Formats: sequence, structure tokens, C-alpha cells
Amino acid sequence: MHVSPPPFSSPADLSDLFAQPSALFLDFDGTLAELASTPDAVVLPPSLPGMLGMLQQRFDGALAIVSGRPVAQLDAFLAPLQLTCAGTHGAERRLAGGPLVQMPVPSLTAVEAAAAALAARDARLVVERKHGALALHYRQAPERAALCLDTMRAAAHDLPGVTVLHGKMVVEVKAANLDKGGAIHDFMHLSPFAGRIPVFIGDDVTDESGFAAVHAAQGIGIKVGAGTTLAGYRISDPAAVHLLLRQLLN
Repeated sequence: MHVSPPPFSSPADLSDLFAQPSALFLDFDGTLAELASTPDAVVLPPSLPGMLGMLQQRFDGALAIVSGRPVAQLDAFLAPLQLTCAGTHGAERRLAGGPLVQMPVPSLTAVEAAAAALAARDARLVVERKHGALALHYRQAPERAALCLDTMRAAAHDLPGVTVLHGKMVVEVKAANLDKGGAIHDFMHLSPFAGRIPVFIGDDVTDESGFAAVHAAQGIGIKVGAGTTLAGYRISDPAAVHLLLRQLLN
């Protein structure tokens, strides 16, 4: 059940939550990166990869990116870093320095065909193909929201093992048994995360499973921006997230 979290907190207030040994899990789009018109148009502050590298050391390696993006995209944005990552809502996973593991996923051929047909009629729509997920972005055509949602729901209706997520200007069909919360749960049973207090920072509906997972582990959820959420704390925007991360290095 979603509840309204406390009002917006300052980064200084939130930094006090890290007094105990913590494991830090970070969403990417809308959390580390400002949302952009298309997935590849995101621009990160040049200092962000270096800061994340220092935070990885600060948390003794217990830092992970947990995103709807594929791991390869996260690596490209954060190069030369190769952090622990859960990509495509947990369908891809990698410990820092380890091999990429792709989880078994259902076929999304029918969903891809429906999304591609719709995008062929409107070039403002962007189809994003991933391992275990298919996303249809309509940020450049917000008036197409209902059409995109109806199209994706209809295409996924008879497919076993999938679910439809409606996020910020995107409709995504993904494996139903894989989500960010499951990835966080699994990471928390591995070194160097085990035995620490999990903290997850995210902004969208896809992050709610992550907030549920950290709460189940007596951890902390921090919601970026407005909206009802399971998170117990709230911060304003990615710029405030960056400020919080810098304060954690002091």
C-alpha cells in the first residue's frame, strides 16, 4: 500500500541516515540523470563517474546501480567505471569486476511487433529493445499516452509471464518475475552488501519494488520528486541527489 512520505528533505538531513554501515542502491534515469526526450539524449555531469567511483570505495564496494536500462548502456554512460549493476529491472546482473548474468526471460516478439508498428506511424515514438523488456517511449508525443498504453496492454494480454508498467512517459512490458526489488534482495545476500543497511534512491513507479525490498530488510527508501510512494523519505530532484552523494564523501 502506498503512503504519502514526509515532505521534501534537504540532502543534509538525509545524509544523517548513513550513520550505520550502508549498502547504497541507485536508480539511474530521474535519479542520477535528468530525464531527456529520448533514452540516448541523457547528459550526465562530467564529475558523476568519478564521484561514484569514490563512493564505491567509501561504501567498501557496497554500491550498485539498479535501473531499467541495460547494463551495457549504464557502462557507456559511466565509463570507465563498471559498477555492480542490475539492468533491465533485474533481468541483467553483474557484480563489479564479474561477468554479466542474463536471467531467463519470456519472448516479447508480439509486443515488439505491435510497438514497432505504432512507432512506424509516428516518428516521435521510440521503441527500446532490451533483454527481457520492451519499452515504448512517448515523451515527445505526450498526447499518445493512452494509445501507447492500450497498444502495449493488448499486445501483452495473452502472453504468459509478463507484466505492463506505465512509468514517466513510457510504457514497458517486462518479465513479471523480475524487478528491481528482487535484484536488491539478491544483492543483499552477497558480499560486499550482506550485513549492511540497504538504502535505495529512485524516482519512478518501477522503483517501488525496490523501496519494498529495502523496507523488508529494515532499510531506507528515498523517493526523488513528487508522487505517492512506499519510500519513507523524499528528495527534490537529481541535483539534490548529487549534492547528497557529495556530502556522503565528506
